[in-house]
Amino acid sequence: MESTQNKQTWLITGANGNLGKRLISEILSDADSAVVAVVRSARAQHEIESLDLNAEQVARLEVKVLNYDDVAALTEVAQGCDKAVHLVGILKETKMASYFDAHEASTSALLQALDHSTVKHLTYLSIVGSTPDSSNACLASKGRAEQLCHRHDIAACVLRVPMVLGEGDYASFALRKRAQAGRSITFRADSIEQPIYAGDVVQAVIAAGTKEINGDLNLAGPEALTRRALTERAAAIVGGGGKVVSLPLAIGLGMAGLFETFMSNPPVTKAMLEVLDHDDEVDPQAACQALGLDHLTSLDDMLKAVLS
Repeated sequence: MESTQNKQTWLITGANGNLGKRLISEILSDADSAVVAVVRSARAQHEIESLDLNAEQVARLEVKVLNYDDVAALTEVAQGCDKAVHLVGILKETKMASYFDAHEASTSALLQALDHSTVKHLTYLSIVGSTPDSSNACLASKGRAEQLCHRHDIAACVLRVPMVLGEGDYASFALRKRAQAGRSITFRADSIEQPIYAGDVVQAVIAAGTKEINGDLNLAGPEALTRRALTERAAAIVGGGGKVVSLPLAIGLGMAGLFETFMSNPPVTKAMLEVLDHDDEVDPQAACQALGLDHLTSLDDMLKAVLS
């Protein structure tokens, strides 16, 4: 897809997730913007091509199916693009999908491709708490991928966010299920959550690319509260019981360890539980100021939007 002086073309990898599809729709709402969406499968391609877009918007969208570690293919699709957004990542590592491949290998391949392209800026979406020396395998892998972003000549913004809540996503579904139950069981109910609305994350990603911000930003929702309190707030909206029974995290980690030992694709892993248990207490003001965000969606408005 060719770039013109007035038109901005965005390359989005991992574009078939909830955030990716929302980002595509938002970018294409600007008549001067186009999108090249990169996915790994024909099914993912169909998901994007099934978005509710008008004919004019569809004409500004290309969907490419390729492997995220294919430097040559990534280099080819990046030609003519101006901005890149890397959304590839996993919370749960399995024997078929490693943290290294999802985070470090995919980021390295994309950066090599961008070194030989027209792209001038990269936004990498990461997780609050990511650091290369983290004891958690997921957060450490994400941290190493973040380091890669700053070792290339291209300007890069690492945008770290905690739990993201959006209409129709898994996190909102799980929260609604807990809130509707007369009594729900969770591990360490006093862990701190600071959810951010998916629409705010999309606006932040676009702002980071448009402003070509170079550096790291930690962005979270406007309110931090315990998981128990979050469930109770959600229950007040959906009319559920909201009763929370808290179990020690060690029990969950022990169960996850057994799953990992005896299952090739466990429903939960120890590293995944540790990420979800991370205490998220972030002052979002610095990131909002850098991104030019006037306000963030309040927790109550967020919950009403995603739980209704």
